[in-house]
Amino acid sequence: MLKSSALCVCAALALLSSSVRAEEINCVGTLRGSFDNVNVPRGRNCTLIDSRVQGTVYVRSNASVSVYRTVILGNVQAEGARFVRLYGTGVVVNGSVQIKYGTQATTINPGTQIGGNVQYVESSGFLKILRARVGQDVQVFENVGGASIYYNVINGNLQCKENDPAPTGDNNQVGGNKEDQCSTF
Repeated sequence: MLKSSALCVCAALALLSSSVRAEEINCVGTLRGSFDNVNVPRGRNCTLIDSRVQGTVYVRSNASVSVYRTVILGNVQAEGARFVRLYGTGVVVNGSVQIKYGTQATTINPGTQIGGNVQYVESSGFLKILRARVGQDVQVFENVGGASIYYNVINGNLQCKENDPAPTGDNNQVGGNKEDQCSTF
């Protein structure tokens, strides 16, 4: 009797853990709806419109994502992506936007709200952040594609280091410090 009870408990736990696991959907083309996590596969393009993502949007190498009127409760994470575009009003990222080794433009357009950090690191593509609201820090480090940072509300620090060319910017409301190459913004 004890063995069958233990077997039932193990089976119930296995069923429970499989239902709790977050699902990940691959986005190729246009996607609308509600999802746990979104993966943009290597070399593919994804457009998220009128969506809700409970977790994270992953943008793989040589892939791209364009986001319109979408709420992302987690992060946007891109490594080696062609581009990431957050198209303004109606785009909310509760977590952070982390882009490393980007190869083309990354744009965060007017009205975009990001609850966490924006990290743009070691990328060759151009970065534009215009009239966005960022809940924590904006960090732009070691990029060679240029950056434009204007009219943003940044609750944390604005940090720009070792970029060539140096970023340009002005009229940013920064709750923390403006540092290094962004000290005059």
